[in-house]
Amino acid sequence: MYIPKQFDEPRLEVLHDLIRARPLSTLVTLASSGINANHIPLLLSAEPGPFGTLHGHVARANPLWSDYQKDVEVLAIFQGADAYITPSWYATKAENGKVVPTWNYAVAHAYGTLRIIDDVSWLRTHLTALTAHNEAAFPAPWQVSDAPHDYTEKLMGAIVGIEIVITRLSGKWKVSQNQPARNQAGVIDGLRARDGDEFHAMAALVEAGKTTD
Repeated sequence: MYIPKQFDEPRLEVLHDLIRARPLSTLVTLASSGINANHIPLLLSAEPGPFGTLHGHVARANPLWSDYQKDVEVLAIFQGADAYITPSWYATKAENGKVVPTWNYAVAHAYGTLRIIDDVSWLRTHLTALTAHNEAAFPAPWQVSDAPHDYTEKLMGAIVGIEIVITRLSGKWKVSQNQPARNQAGVIDGLRARDGDEFHAMAALVEAGKTTD
């Protein structure tokens, strides 16, 4: 991933926060037929250090777990907030007109080795943890044990566990850091005036990374 210096986000805690908040990854592997991409929720564990481990599962019918190059690292992409940025929000538009549109986004790339885990006990523990993480915000969280035991046991027979120990982790926060403070202020105001959590999330990222003239 191309990361200009001003957009580099090296802080481990920030990258981990994004992965936990946006667990649906694009998992890129190399199969016998070429590059393969699957969209899979992955649960992050902080251990082992320094980068942690990703746990997930795929359908047994998915060739991802049986057709991949074991000596080639895989890439899990986690997409944070993103938003189109109109130059109409920039104060410098009225000053010289030298402005163009862009797209702001935050993204984390996690690299590592893929390990396949075909074990019912592991899957049960993983699914319980994954469910608890994603149900935490609900007033009455659903639990795996809420479903009939024989039903969930049958479904677990149709999936396979995956694990990725992260060996490299990089982040790109393109959130108007290359703009003067007055343009950043315009972007924040413009985003906050729009309806939608994604716009407000991006406004918060620009606010956190803004500079002073």
